[in-house]
Amino acid sequence: MVQELLRQKLKDISFSASLPEHVLRQIAAASKITDFPAGAVMFREGDENHNLYLICSGSVALEMSAPDLGCVRVLTLGAGDMVAWSAMLGRGEMSTTAVIDEDTQAISISAPHLLEICEEHQEVGFQIMRRMAQSLCRRLVATRLQLLDLFSDETAAVNKR
Repeated sequence: MVQELLRQKLKDISFSASLPEHVLRQIAAASKITDFPAGAVMFREGDENHNLYLICSGSVALEMSAPDLGCVRVLTLGAGDMVAWSAMLGRGEMSTTAVIDEDTQAISISAPHLLEICEEHQEVGFQIMRRMAQSLCRRLVATRLQLLDLFSDETAAVNKR
């Protein structure tokens, strides 16, 4: 029953929706549904983590420590987004802190197990890695826009002097 619920939730998330049924069943077997209350920390920057998370509902803020600035929010993710992608690279050290903005439900997938599935079904592995690359590309663009916005505020302040 739980495996069927997980499989259905995986089908409902854009990241995994079009994967073949047999692969969805394998991923569901390596997964669990995790509920996070608002204000909770999913993981901290520098923590060891070996799970990839797919957000079903809710909102997760990614924050980084910056010298002289403290903890700075760099991105907010929502339903359909993945969190903790670096676990899929075989290194579990997180590069950000993930703070739950609002009650969030996520599918927690064992990254080592998912990597085994990717190796066993290389065409599926290609699709999963391609989706990860697309997601990271969107994040890179969002980060660039955020930096442009930040620098435009600084430039405007300098120009007013």
